[in-house]
Amino acid sequence: LIMQIVSRILLCLFFPLVSHVALAQARLTVAEAIDFWITNAEKEIVPAADAMPEEKYSFGPTAGAFSGARTFAQQVKHAAATNYILGAAMLGEPPPPDAGDELGPETVRTKPEIMKYLAGSFAYLRKAAAAIDAHNAIVKGSPISPLRGKTTRLGLAIETLAHAMDHYGQMVEYLRMNGVVPPASR
Repeated sequence: LIMQIVSRILLCLFFPLVSHVALAQARLTVAEAIDFWITNAEKEIVPAADAMPEEKYSFGPTAGAFSGARTFAQQVKHAAATNYILGAAMLGEPPPPDAGDELGPETVRTKPEIMKYLAGSFAYLRKAAAAIDAHNAIVKGSPISPLRGKTTRLGLAIETLAHAMDHYGQMVEYLRMNGVVPPASR
């Protein structure tokens, strides 16, 4: 009887200890958590960009409130350019010379060129996320943002992901306007 009581007490002590160790091992670093969301955004945006036929990359709605809206190609390039610009800010450095401005490089025009530029922007964004850790994620003013005022590296990562998903939503609308079912909806 005493052995049963002792073994139950030990089991009661053992399970919380084991579960605490398992939880500690399951924790992600700041960079891993950000990279998880970058991967999710990339898995939505890249297939959506690829789903639009090349001849429709110049499509831009013009009726009603869409007057003056970006073309599909411009949407994709802008989303990629912002990945480069905000990724560079997370690293505390200027954007790569071939990244272009917020519209992307003028020399990137065809669908294959745009797709390569988009893929490169996510790779660069991953590099930036890898540089974020628990010590520099929320240091105010580090780095200086291309946005108004100062922000943190974590704030820039959140802004980048929110911006990317905003443009993903617009890309989905353009796909549907052209009779293309977005890959995520198939």
